Amino acid sequence: MIKSEILVPLLNANEPEARLAAVHVKDGQAVEKGALLFTIETTKAASDIESPEAGFARLLAKEGDTLAVGDRLAVITEKADEPVEIAGRGDLYGRPGAGTSPAPTDMRITKPARTLAESLGVDLAALPTDRLVTEDVVRQYAGAAPEISLPPADQPYILIYGGGGHAKSIMEMVKQLGGYAIAGIVDDSLPAGTRVLGIPVLGTRAALSALTGLGVRLAANGVGGILDINVRVKVFELLEAAGFAFPALVHPRATVEPSAQVGEGVQVFANAYVGAEAELQPRCMVNTNAVVSHDCVVGAYTHIAPGALLAGHVHVGGRTLVGMGVTTAIGVRIGSGVRIGNGAIVLADVPDRMVIQAGRYWVGKAETPK
Repeated sequence: MIKSEILVPLLNANEPEARLAAVHVKDGQAVEKGALLFTIETTKAASDIESPEAGFARLLAKEGDTLAVGDRLAVITEKADEPVEIAGRGDLYGRPGAGTSPAPTDMRITKPARTLAESLGVDLAALPTDRLVTEDVVRQYAGAAPEISLPPADQPYILIYGGGGHAKSIMEMVKQLGGYAIAGIVDDSLPAGTRVLGIPVLGTRAALSALTGLGVRLAANGVGGILDINVRVKVFELLEAAGFAFPALVHPRATVEPSAQVGEGVQVFANAYVGAEAELQPRCMVNTNAVVSHDCVVGAYTHIAPGALLAGHVHVGGRTLVGMGVTTAIGVRIGSGVRIGNGAIVLADVPDRMVIQAGRYWVGKAETPK
Protein backbone atom coordinates (compact mmCIF):
# COMPACT_ATOMS: atom_id res chain seq x y z
CA MET A 1 0.00 0.00 0.00
CA ILE A 2 1.27 3.46 -0.91
CA LYS A 3 1.12 5.65 2.19
CA SER A 4 2.25 8.96 0.67
CA GLU A 5 3.87 10.54 -2.38
CA ILE A 6 6.95 12.77 -2.42
CA LEU A 7 6.56 15.48 -5.07
CA VAL A 8 8.91 18.13 -6.44
CA PRO A 9 8.00 21.38 -4.64
CA LEU A 10 8.03 24.86 -6.14
CA LEU A 11 11.22 26.58 -4.95
CA ASN A 12 11.14 29.56 -7.29
CA ALA A 13 8.03 30.98 -8.94
CA ASN A 14 10.04 31.72 -12.10
CA GLU A 15 11.47 28.21 -12.46
CA PRO A 16 9.00 25.37 -13.12
CA GLU A 17 11.75 22.75 -12.97
CA ALA A 18 14.34 21.66 -10.42
CA ARG A 19 17.36 19.38 -10.49
CA LEU A 20 17.62 16.36 -8.21
CA ALA A 21 21.04 17.17 -6.76
CA ALA A 22 21.35 14.28 -4.31
CA VAL A 23 19.54 11.09 -3.29
CA HIS A 24 20.22 10.18 0.33
CA VAL A 25 18.46 6.79 0.52
CA LYS A 26 18.35 3.56 -1.47
CA ASP A 27 15.30 2.16 -3.20
CA GLY A 28 13.32 0.08 -0.71
CA GLN A 29 15.18 1.44 2.31
CA ALA A 30 13.28 1.71 5.59
CA VAL A 31 12.95 5.34 6.69
CA GLU A 32 11.59 7.13 9.73
CA LYS A 33 9.46 10.24 9.71
CA GLY A 34 11.74 13.23 9.08
CA ALA A 35 14.49 11.17 7.42
CA LEU A 36 16.43 13.07 4.75
CA LEU A 37 15.46 11.69 1.32
CA PHE A 38 16.50 14.16 -1.37
CA THR A 39 18.18 17.47 -2.07
CA ILE A 40 16.81 19.46 -4.99
CA GLU A 41 18.01 22.75 -6.43
CA THR A 42 17.17 25.47 -8.90
CA THR A 43 19.44 28.25 -10.11
CA LYS A 44 18.48 30.33 -7.06
CA ALA A 45 17.70 27.92 -4.23
CA ALA A 46 18.26 24.46 -2.78
CA SER A 47 16.05 22.44 -0.47
CA ASP A 48 16.22 19.18 1.47
CA ILE A 49 13.16 16.92 1.30
CA GLU A 50 12.29 14.72 4.28
CA SER A 51 10.02 11.73 4.62
CA PRO A 52 6.54 12.71 5.84
CA GLU A 53 6.13 9.40 7.68
CA ALA A 54 7.76 6.07 8.47
CA GLY A 55 7.78 3.33 5.86
CA PHE A 56 9.83 2.19 2.89
CA ALA A 57 11.12 4.67 0.27
CA ARG A 58 10.51 3.57 -3.32
CA LEU A 59 12.49 5.85 -5.63
CA LEU A 60 10.98 7.14 -8.87
CA ALA A 61 13.79 9.49 -9.98
CA LYS A 62 17.56 9.33 -10.06
CA GLU A 63 20.27 11.76 -9.06
CA GLY A 64 20.91 14.34 -11.77
CA ASP A 65 17.36 14.26 -13.18
CA THR A 66 15.73 17.56 -14.09
CA LEU A 67 12.10 17.36 -13.01
CA ALA A 68 9.02 19.53 -13.27
CA VAL A 69 7.24 20.87 -10.20
CA GLY A 70 4.73 18.23 -9.12
CA ASP A 71 6.68 15.27 -10.53
CA ARG A 72 6.95 12.30 -8.19
CA LEU A 73 10.33 11.74 -6.57
CA ALA A 74 9.30 8.74 -4.49
CA VAL A 75 6.48 7.05 -2.66
CA ILE A 76 6.45 5.78 0.91
CA THR A 77 5.00 2.27 1.13
CA GLU A 78 4.10 -0.14 3.91
CA LYS A 79 6.32 -2.91 2.50
CA ALA A 80 9.78 -2.82 0.95
CA ASP A 81 8.68 -4.85 -2.07
CA GLU A 82 5.42 -2.98 -2.67
CA PRO A 83 4.70 -2.82 -6.44
CA VAL A 84 4.69 0.79 -7.62
CA GLU A 85 4.44 2.55 -10.97
CA ILE A 86 8.08 3.28 -11.77
CA ALA A 87 7.23 5.99 -14.32
CA GLY A 88 7.24 8.79 -11.81
CA ARG A 89 5.24 11.22 -13.87
CA GLY A 90 2.02 9.24 -14.14
CA ASP A 91 -0.30 9.18 -17.13
CA LEU A 92 0.30 12.81 -18.12
CA TYR A 93 3.50 11.74 -19.87
CA GLY A 94 3.25 9.76 -23.08
CA ARG A 95 4.51 6.22 -23.30
CA PRO A 96 4.95 4.43 -26.60
CA GLY A 97 2.06 2.18 -27.55
CA ALA A 98 0.89 0.36 -30.60
CA GLY A 99 1.45 2.44 -33.71
CA THR A 100 3.38 5.24 -32.01
CA SER A 101 6.78 6.48 -33.16
CA PRO A 102 9.76 5.83 -30.89
CA ALA A 103 11.02 8.85 -28.98
CA PRO A 104 14.50 9.43 -27.54
CA THR A 105 14.83 7.75 -24.15
CA ASP A 106 15.52 11.08 -22.42
CA MET A 107 12.53 12.88 -23.94
CA ARG A 108 9.65 14.09 -21.77
CA ILE A 109 6.54 14.54 -23.89
CA THR A 110 2.89 14.83 -22.92
CA LYS A 111 0.36 12.45 -24.42
CA PRO A 112 -1.48 15.26 -26.28
CA ALA A 113 1.85 16.46 -27.71
CA ARG A 114 2.75 12.95 -28.89
CA THR A 115 -0.65 12.58 -30.54
CA LEU A 116 -0.32 15.97 -32.24
CA ALA A 117 3.21 15.17 -33.45
CA GLU A 118 2.00 11.95 -35.05
CA SER A 119 -0.96 13.67 -36.71
CA LEU A 120 1.28 16.41 -38.15
CA GLY A 121 4.05 14.03 -39.18
CA VAL A 122 6.65 15.59 -36.86
CA ASP A 123 9.65 13.33 -36.26
CA LEU A 124 9.89 12.77 -32.50
CA ALA A 125 13.66 12.45 -32.77
CA ALA A 126 13.81 16.08 -33.95
CA LEU A 127 12.08 17.44 -30.85
CA PRO A 128 14.11 18.90 -27.96
CA THR A 129 15.05 16.73 -24.98
CA ASP A 130 16.07 19.54 -22.63
CA ARG A 131 12.50 20.53 -21.70
CA LEU A 132 8.99 19.14 -21.43
CA VAL A 133 7.57 18.83 -24.95
CA THR A 134 4.04 20.24 -25.06
CA GLU A 135 1.63 20.82 -27.93
CA ASP A 136 3.00 24.35 -28.41
CA VAL A 137 6.51 22.96 -28.85
CA VAL A 138 5.27 20.46 -31.44
CA ARG A 139 3.51 23.23 -33.37
CA GLN A 140 6.77 25.19 -33.56
CA TYR A 141 8.43 22.21 -35.21
CA ALA A 142 5.50 21.33 -37.45
CA GLY A 143 5.95 24.17 -39.92
CA ALA A 144 8.46 24.08 -42.72
CA ALA A 145 11.85 25.60 -42.02
CA PRO A 146 11.43 29.38 -42.25
CA GLU A 147 12.71 31.34 -45.18
CA ILE A 148 15.68 33.31 -43.94
CA SER A 149 17.56 36.12 -45.61
CA LEU A 150 20.56 37.90 -44.16
CA PRO A 151 21.71 41.43 -44.94
CA PRO A 152 25.18 41.81 -46.47
CA ALA A 153 27.96 41.96 -43.89
CA ASP A 154 31.68 42.70 -44.04
CA GLN A 155 32.35 40.47 -41.02
CA PRO A 156 31.73 36.75 -40.57
CA TYR A 157 28.27 35.85 -39.36
CA ILE A 158 27.81 34.23 -35.97
CA LEU A 159 24.62 32.54 -34.78
CA ILE A 160 23.45 32.76 -31.17
CA TYR A 161 21.71 29.59 -29.97
CA GLY A 162 19.26 30.46 -27.20
CA GLY A 163 17.40 33.59 -26.21
CA GLY A 164 17.48 33.47 -22.40
CA GLY A 165 19.64 35.17 -19.79
CA HIS A 166 22.94 33.51 -20.67
CA ALA A 167 22.34 34.18 -24.36
CA LYS A 168 21.81 37.88 -23.61
CA SER A 169 25.23 38.00 -21.96
CA ILE A 170 26.74 36.34 -25.04
CA MET A 171 25.05 38.85 -27.36
CA GLU A 172 26.39 41.79 -25.37
CA MET A 173 29.87 40.26 -25.36
CA VAL A 174 29.86 39.66 -29.12
CA LYS A 175 28.73 43.24 -29.75
CA GLN A 176 31.53 44.63 -27.60
CA LEU A 177 34.15 42.35 -29.11
CA GLY A 178 33.39 43.38 -32.66
CA GLY A 179 34.62 41.31 -35.56
CA TYR A 180 31.34 39.41 -36.00
CA ALA A 181 27.94 40.10 -37.52
CA ILE A 182 25.19 38.45 -35.47
CA ALA A 183 23.03 36.56 -37.95
CA GLY A 184 20.23 36.07 -35.43
CA ILE A 185 18.98 33.75 -32.73
CA VAL A 186 17.80 30.16 -32.90
CA ASP A 187 15.62 29.23 -29.93
CA ASP A 188 13.29 26.27 -29.43
CA SER A 189 10.86 28.22 -27.23
CA LEU A 190 10.63 31.77 -28.62
CA PRO A 191 8.40 32.47 -31.65
CA ALA A 192 10.16 33.43 -34.87
CA GLY A 193 10.24 37.20 -35.25
CA THR A 194 10.67 37.86 -31.54
CA ARG A 195 13.54 40.23 -30.81
CA VAL A 196 15.98 39.87 -27.94
CA LEU A 197 18.23 42.90 -27.40
CA GLY A 198 17.20 43.94 -30.89
CA ILE A 199 18.34 40.65 -32.48
CA PRO A 200 15.66 38.61 -34.30
CA VAL A 201 14.72 35.03 -33.50
CA LEU A 202 15.01 33.19 -36.83
CA GLY A 203 13.26 30.00 -35.75
CA THR A 204 13.86 26.73 -33.93
CA ARG A 205 16.66 24.26 -34.60
CA ALA A 206 14.81 23.48 -37.83
CA ALA A 207 16.38 26.70 -39.17
CA LEU A 208 19.97 25.49 -38.76
CA SER A 209 20.27 23.91 -42.20
CA ALA A 210 18.94 27.08 -43.85
CA LEU A 211 21.55 29.14 -42.01
CA THR A 212 24.45 26.93 -43.02
CA GLY A 213 23.11 27.12 -46.57
CA LEU A 214 23.47 30.91 -46.34
CA GLY A 215 27.09 30.56 -45.31
CA VAL A 216 26.75 30.96 -41.54
CA ARG A 217 29.49 28.77 -40.11
CA LEU A 218 30.08 30.14 -36.60
CA ALA A 219 27.86 29.75 -33.55
CA ALA A 220 27.89 30.68 -29.87
CA ASN A 221 26.12 28.51 -27.33
CA GLY A 222 23.77 30.73 -25.34
CA VAL A 223 22.38 27.92 -23.17
CA GLY A 224 23.87 28.14 -19.69
CA GLY A 225 22.83 24.68 -18.49
CA ILE A 226 23.03 25.71 -14.84
CA LEU A 227 20.65 22.94 -13.73
CA ASP A 228 22.18 20.30 -15.96
CA ILE A 229 25.43 20.82 -17.87
CA ASN A 230 24.46 17.99 -20.22
CA VAL A 231 21.78 20.26 -21.69
CA ARG A 232 24.54 22.65 -22.73
CA VAL A 233 26.64 19.77 -24.06
CA LYS A 234 23.75 18.59 -26.25
CA VAL A 235 23.45 22.06 -27.80
CA PHE A 236 27.12 21.99 -28.75
CA GLU A 237 26.66 18.54 -30.26
CA LEU A 238 23.58 19.65 -32.20
CA LEU A 239 25.36 22.67 -33.64
CA GLU A 240 28.50 20.70 -34.44
CA ALA A 241 26.45 18.07 -36.29
CA ALA A 242 24.83 20.88 -38.30
CA GLY A 243 28.25 22.11 -39.43
CA PHE A 244 28.96 25.01 -37.07
CA ALA A 245 32.29 25.89 -35.45
CA PHE A 246 32.73 27.70 -32.13
CA PRO A 247 35.11 30.62 -31.74
CA ALA A 248 36.52 31.33 -28.30
CA LEU A 249 34.84 34.44 -26.88
CA VAL A 250 36.77 36.50 -24.33
CA HIS A 251 35.10 39.67 -23.06
CA PRO A 252 37.14 42.86 -23.60
CA ARG A 253 37.07 43.48 -19.84
CA ALA A 254 38.35 40.00 -18.96
CA THR A 255 42.06 39.37 -18.37
CA VAL A 256 43.65 36.28 -19.88
CA GLU A 257 47.41 36.10 -19.49
CA PRO A 258 49.35 35.56 -22.75
CA SER A 259 50.72 32.20 -21.61
CA ALA A 260 47.26 30.78 -20.86
CA GLN A 261 45.73 28.32 -23.33
CA VAL A 262 42.14 28.91 -24.47
CA GLY A 263 40.33 26.13 -26.35
CA GLU A 264 37.67 26.41 -29.04
CA GLY A 265 34.22 27.44 -27.89
CA VAL A 266 35.48 28.75 -24.53
CA GLN A 267 33.57 31.69 -23.04
CA VAL A 268 35.26 34.11 -20.62
CA PHE A 269 33.03 36.86 -19.24
CA ALA A 270 33.62 40.39 -17.98
CA ASN A 271 36.07 40.93 -15.11
CA ALA A 272 37.17 37.29 -15.06
CA TYR A 273 40.87 36.53 -14.63
CA VAL A 274 42.78 33.60 -16.14
CA GLY A 275 46.33 33.30 -14.87
CA ALA A 276 49.70 32.36 -16.32
CA GLU A 277 49.90 28.95 -18.02
CA ALA A 278 46.33 28.10 -17.08
CA GLU A 279 44.51 25.83 -19.52
CA LEU A 280 40.88 26.32 -20.49
CA GLN A 281 39.84 23.19 -22.34
CA PRO A 282 37.29 23.36 -25.18
CA ARG A 283 33.78 24.67 -24.52
CA CYS A 284 34.29 25.47 -20.85
CA MET A 285 33.07 28.73 -19.33
CA VAL A 286 34.65 31.19 -16.89
CA ASN A 287 31.89 33.49 -15.74
CA THR A 288 31.85 37.06 -14.47
CA ASN A 289 34.39 37.93 -11.74
CA ALA A 290 35.68 34.34 -11.53
CA VAL A 291 39.40 33.74 -10.95
CA VAL A 292 41.31 30.86 -12.53
CA SER A 293 44.78 31.21 -11.07
CA HIS A 294 48.14 30.26 -12.56
CA ASP A 295 48.69 26.67 -13.73
CA CYS A 296 45.05 25.66 -13.33
CA VAL A 297 43.28 23.30 -15.74
CA VAL A 298 39.55 23.68 -16.40
CA GLY A 299 38.03 20.68 -18.19
CA ALA A 300 35.84 20.62 -21.27
CA TYR A 301 32.26 21.89 -20.78
CA THR A 302 32.95 22.85 -17.17
CA HIS A 303 31.37 26.03 -15.78
CA ILE A 304 33.26 28.22 -13.31
CA ALA A 305 30.38 30.35 -12.02
CA PRO A 306 30.47 34.06 -11.12
CA GLY A 307 32.82 34.96 -8.30
CA ALA A 308 34.40 31.51 -7.93
CA LEU A 309 38.10 31.45 -7.05
CA LEU A 310 40.40 28.62 -8.10
CA ALA A 311 43.77 28.87 -6.37
CA GLY A 312 46.96 27.99 -8.24
CA HIS A 313 47.51 24.50 -9.70
CA VAL A 314 43.86 23.44 -9.29
CA HIS A 315 42.68 20.81 -11.78
CA VAL A 316 38.95 20.63 -12.57
CA GLY A 317 37.60 17.75 -14.66
CA GLY A 318 35.06 17.95 -17.45
CA ARG A 319 31.33 18.69 -17.16
CA THR A 320 31.67 20.07 -13.65
CA LEU A 321 29.88 23.04 -12.08
CA VAL A 322 31.88 25.15 -9.63
CA GLY A 323 29.17 27.36 -8.13
CA MET A 324 29.08 31.06 -7.38
CA GLY A 325 31.57 32.23 -4.77
CA VAL A 326 33.27 28.84 -4.34
CA THR A 327 36.85 29.02 -3.03
CA THR A 328 39.45 26.26 -3.36
CA ALA A 329 42.76 25.49 -1.70
CA ILE A 330 45.94 25.41 -3.77
CA GLY A 331 46.51 22.32 -5.88
CA VAL A 332 43.27 20.42 -5.24
CA ARG A 333 41.91 18.12 -7.93
CA ILE A 334 38.18 18.28 -8.63
CA GLY A 335 36.78 15.38 -10.63
CA SER A 336 34.46 15.18 -13.62
CA GLY A 337 30.70 15.53 -13.32
CA VAL A 338 31.01 17.28 -9.95
CA ARG A 339 28.54 19.90 -8.67
CA ILE A 340 29.81 22.31 -6.02
CA GLY A 341 27.12 24.53 -4.50
CA ASN A 342 27.39 28.28 -4.12
CA GLY A 343 29.79 29.53 -1.47
CA ALA A 344 31.37 26.16 -0.66
CA ILE A 345 35.02 25.97 0.40
CA VAL A 346 37.01 23.10 -1.10
CA LEU A 347 40.08 22.10 0.93
CA ALA A 348 40.72 18.60 -0.46
CA ASP A 349 40.41 16.58 -3.65
CA VAL A 350 36.86 15.90 -4.88
CA PRO A 351 36.04 12.56 -6.56
CA ASP A 352 34.07 12.25 -9.80
CA ARG A 353 30.32 12.92 -9.68
CA MET A 354 30.41 14.23 -6.11
CA VAL A 355 27.79 16.79 -5.02
CA ILE A 356 28.91 19.33 -2.42
CA GLN A 357 26.07 21.35 -0.97
CA ALA A 358 26.08 25.14 -0.92
CA GLY A 359 27.89 26.83 1.94
CA ARG A 360 29.83 23.74 3.10
CA TYR A 361 33.48 22.95 3.74
CA TRP A 362 34.83 19.97 1.82
CA VAL A 363 37.73 18.31 3.65
CA GLY A 364 37.71 15.02 1.79
CA LYS A 365 35.40 12.89 3.92
CA ALA A 366 32.43 14.90 5.10
CA GLU A 367 30.79 18.26 4.65
CA THR A 368 30.80 20.63 7.61
CA PRO A 369 28.49 23.67 7.82
CA LYS A 370 30.27 26.98 7.95
